[in-house]
Amino acid sequence: MITFPTSGAGLGGGSSDAACTMKYVNRCFNLSLSEEDLRAYALELGSDCPFFIDPVPSVATGRGEELTPVEPLLKGYNLVLINPRIHISTRDAYLNSHPVVHETSLEQLITSDPAEWEKSLKNDFEDYAFKLYPQINEIKRSLYRSGALYASMSGSGSTVYGIFDEKPEIGKKLKDFLIYDGVL
Repeated sequence: MITFPTSGAGLGGGSSDAACTMKYVNRCFNLSLSEEDLRAYALELGSDCPFFIDPVPSVATGRGEELTPVEPLLKGYNLVLINPRIHISTRDAYLNSHPVVHETSLEQLITSDPAEWEKSLKNDFEDYAFKLYPQINEIKRSLYRSGALYASMSGSGSTVYGIFDEKPEIGKKLKDFLIYDGVL
């Protein structure tokens, strides 16, 4: 269970709150806006807000508003989420990131073994976040030391996740910041 404010954690907390509010207002005031209309309005609030109108596993392109549904991934893998309780401004993260076009498309990559992702998949926000807060990078390295097949910062940070074949042993230092540990 998440027991801290999710805004600024890289988990879409603020965006999901905005989308939920839009859906509630639409229903409460009988506005009869379609999901397509809601997604268009949500895009005005933020690039990832449209996803939360109908959050199904998707690959996002464009600014994050072009969503292509995909089959649920990672079924049966163990996921660990660690949040160091550091708030990273989404605005600042975007202003300081330098997106890189990768050789392998995300659509191709997600069908491969997560153990292969470390070589080809990088969150472009990490350079900025790790420079400001080296402890976030240390969490990522700790997850790999604990046996993660893949680890990365989520969104614009600061939560870090690890994907594991089996339930990992998380050290005491990280347990204080553990917000999820379970099977997908």
